Amino acid sequence: MGGMGRDNSAALWDGSASAPAGVGDSGSELGPREAFELIVKRHMKDAYLIALGLVGNREDALELSQEAFFRAYQHYDTLHSKGKFFPWFYQILRNLCFSHLRKRRVRRASSLDDTQLGCPEPEGRDSFEPDAIAERNEAKDRIWKAMGKLDDKHREVILLRHFRNLSYDEMSKALFCNRGTVTSRLFYARQQLKEILDEERGAPIAPREPGEPTKGGQTS
Repeated sequence: MGGMGRDNSAALWDGSASAPAGVGDSGSELGPREAFELIVKRHMKDAYLIALGLVGNREDALELSQEAFFRAYQHYDTLHSKGKFFPWFYQILRNLCFSHLRKRRVRRASSLDDTQLGCPEPEGRDSFEPDAIAERNEAKDRIWKAMGKLDDKHREVILLRHFRNLSYDEMSKALFCNRGTVTSRLFYARQQLKEILDEERGAPIAPREPGEPTKGGQTS
C-alpha cells in the first residue's frame, strides 16, 4: 500500500519542488497574482489528489481544491513563510473537505429519514466512491471501500502516509501535532482498516512499519 500513488509529494509539501528560474514561492520577481498562479500550477495536482482521497468523489474533489486555492489567495498576504506554502494551504483544504463530509452525512441522514417516510431518495452521487480514485482493481477497490468506513482523521493519516508518501515529520507539521500523536493515530487507523478488510474474504492485511507500537504500546 505504501507504493500506491507515489509522486514528488514530499518536494511539493515543503516548497522544494523546482520552479521557474528566479521564482520561488514568494515570487519576488513577479506580481502577487502571477506568483500565486505559479504556486497553483505547482500544487494543484497534489491538492486535487488529497481532496479526492478524503472525499472520494472526483467532482467534489475538484471543486474543493479550487475553493481552497481561492481562499488561500484571499489570505495569502497573511502567510509569513511563503516557502512553506503547502502545509499552510493544507489546513484550508482539509477544513473544507471535513466540512463537506459533515454536510454530506447530514444530507445522507436526511435522505434516509425521507425514504422511511415514503419520499424518494435524491438523485446524484453522495458517497465515497473507491473506483473514482484508482483504476478498477479488486484489491484497490477493497482498500478504498474500507477506507471509506474509517472516520475522517484516521482515513486522513492513511492517505497522507501510504498514498501521498509523507514522512512522519511532514505529517506532524501538516496536522499540527507531535510525531507521537501521528504514530499513534496511524497505528489505530491501520488496526481499524485491517479489521474492516479482515471481514472480507482474502482481504490484504494493512502493514505495520518497524518501530510502530503494537496494541500493548511496545515498539518493534
